[in-house]
Amino acid sequence: MTTAAMHERSTPDRRISVAPMMGCTDRHCRLLMRLIAPRALLYTEMVTTGALLHGDADRLLGHDDDAPCALQLGGSHPVQLAVCARLAEAAGYQEINLNVGCPSDRVQQGNIGACLMAEPHLVADCIAAMRREVSVPVTVKTRIGIDDQDSYEFFRHFIEVVSGAGCDTFIVHARKAVLSGLTPRQNREIPPLKYDYVRRVQQDFPHLQFVINGGIKNVDSALTLLQEFPAVMLGRAPYNDLFLLAEIEQRLSEAPQPDRWSVLEAYRRHMQRELSQGTARFKDMGRHLFGYFTGLPGARVFRRVLGERMFREDADLAVLDHALDAAGLSYPVQKTGTEA
Repeated sequence: MTTAAMHERSTPDRRISVAPMMGCTDRHCRLLMRLIAPRALLYTEMVTTGALLHGDADRLLGHDDDAPCALQLGGSHPVQLAVCARLAEAAGYQEINLNVGCPSDRVQQGNIGACLMAEPHLVADCIAAMRREVSVPVTVKTRIGIDDQDSYEFFRHFIEVVSGAGCDTFIVHARKAVLSGLTPRQNREIPPLKYDYVRRVQQDFPHLQFVINGGIKNVDSALTLLQEFPAVMLGRAPYNDLFLLAEIEQRLSEAPQPDRWSVLEAYRRHMQRELSQGTARFKDMGRHLFGYFTGLPGARVFRRVLGERMFREDADLAVLDHALDAAGLSYPVQKTGTEA
């Protein structure tokens, strides 16, 4: 492939995307979200270069019918990232994203995540190395600053240096990261949101694309932000209320709402197949259903009963059926798999 051809990168529609979330956006979750929202850009959990290069790469890169999907990498060694980006593209991902936003202590020990904001030239080297190896877009997910390095000038300088390596899309969680003293969860809530930083940088770099992330909890806030920014990324909100994604897509394109029970039946078939093949346990897949009926009568009972039974070693689809029955949630589609 020529250099020119490699840089003819087809950009996925990223108007609505779902953030990479550790412990959440695994391949089962992404398949479920894809059934609900056909257009949203989905992101994997962060996968470190060390895990890919020295672990079970086939398992870590495995995914089902979840396209368009981006793989998020964690690392800071340009050559290693380049190799992993090539593996990800070969596995069928439509984008490679570098994590420059995670504030956890464990991640920092590997010189991964938000601490890299202090080394913009290293990040630029990483981006350049990956771009040389793949034809899909290479993007960065970042914060607006770290600790006391939280001025707009610091953030602007980071964008200027990294974009110089060819990165033209930045997903910005519009809070700074506090690298010590706050847990990852607290880092999602305590540092104040500063959307104005993203507004300013968008004006300063009009040739770049900035995806706004952080504090977007409902349909109206997502649609309002889309009037200012080309794209928004949501995190916990759609995980805790899965059909929020369908409502956003419907409001944007007047797409018909997916039938809740038809989607559940399709996910049941996936669960049954995985259980039959021994490739996943019920709890690995069932935990993504906690937000399936959010806002509907019986949702709380469904979550409680599912949570009480799903962690048993012999848990199977009978657990799902029992939770539905206990919550009084009727199932108009004929059930498949093991019955209660």
